[in-house]
Amino acid sequence: MIAQVTRLAAACLVLSIACALARAQDAPDAASANPVAAPARVETDEPSVIAARVGGDKSQTRIVFDLSRKVDMRAFALADPYRLVIDLPQMRFQLPPQAGEAGKGLVKAFRFGLMKKGGSRIVLDLTAPVRLEKSFVLDPTEGQPARLVLDLSAIDRPAFLRAVAFDNRPRTDVGAKPASEGAGATNDSRPVIVLDPGHGGIDEGAHAATGEAEKNLTLDFALVLRDKLEQSGKYHVEMTRSDDTFIALTDRVQFARTHRAQLFISLHCDALARGEGDAQGATVYTLSDHASDAEAARLADAENRADIIAGVDLSTEPNEIADILIDLAQRETRSFTTHFARDLVGDLKNAIRLHKQPLRSAGFRVLKAPDVPSVLIELGFVSNRADFKELMSETWRARAADSITHAVNAYFTQHMAGAARAVGRE
Repeated sequence: MIAQVTRLAAACLVLSIACALARAQDAPDAASANPVAAPARVETDEPSVIAARVGGDKSQTRIVFDLSRKVDMRAFALADPYRLVIDLPQMRFQLPPQAGEAGKGLVKAFRFGLMKKGGSRIVLDLTAPVRLEKSFVLDPTEGQPARLVLDLSAIDRPAFLRAVAFDNRPRTDVGAKPASEGAGATNDSRPVIVLDPGHGGIDEGAHAATGEAEKNLTLDFALVLRDKLEQSGKYHVEMTRSDDTFIALTDRVQFARTHRAQLFISLHCDALARGEGDAQGATVYTLSDHASDAEAARLADAENRADIIAGVDLSTEPNEIADILIDLAQRETRSFTTHFARDLVGDLKNAIRLHKQPLRSAGFRVLKAPDVPSVLIELGFVSNRADFKELMSETWRARAADSITHAVNAYFTQHMAGAARAVGRE
């Protein structure tokens, strides 16, 4: 009896296993049970634009974007064609496929998307020049989402261009901290000074009768001046070149702007061709559209031929914008530059020989950064035997560098004190 039960139990077990195997062969595998097109949802805290609407007419228009949460934003205008750009952190755009194709009032249409890793952009195509009267982001409240709101009003083209220029103009704050991003980024809060040893590499500059090249003399002096400035502990000093390298004029200008320089000092040595007479002594040059004299014009023309340069790149802006930007920025920058140049001449005259006309101006392209106070120092004439002897002297270099450092100290002391007083009045 027991044996029969055992055989019956074993038979049932075999049957159960067979049925299980049959079901396994008929069933799909685990992977195909969850289609690839519908992977598990990954939660993310990336903010979203979830709705958009435009209202108003040709005189006043409001555009509102509903957001999943409040975010920071920056809005600015561009011309030709008229556009308003809104920069946001990286967003998901959960809008209908046709969103933005049709606008209303002053908004012709809008487009949106990822601009770069970490950043998104909305671009409003406008029907006319506008003033951005208000732009703000509201917190979510009473069941309503966060909202980005922009109020636009129609204005004429000249007013629009002036507004664009003011909004986008470079800053020339003396002693301002460098930007937190970009090639010039640094946590150093000290003013940035850029030293620019003239020429370099294949561009040797002027030559002394002995064959010594200007590019070597300017570099040797720049290294001495750099050490003097750094020893003070007051400045962060950068050099456009620290070896025998060719640097284009436009790259020298861009170097100063990228590093957010608060002062740019270009160093050169002049030379007169045989038959042009003799001259000696140091000269300090500032930028001017019209040279102060024929000799200044000759020198600027010679230096500008070192390479082909377009100056500050404003090619993407309308001519009116470029003109306004240059005027606004250079008016302030030239004021700082003139003050420093005058003090520099005053200090140098007590330390080294100066030219009979020591303060001049001309159209040096290397001085054309619109937002960086800039001077060009001709340390002397390599064509003059006495000047060349001093340029080769370590004692003379140290004395001249001390004098320039003293002028730099006075410049930043005065202007940073002025900036502090201005803040106190606000």
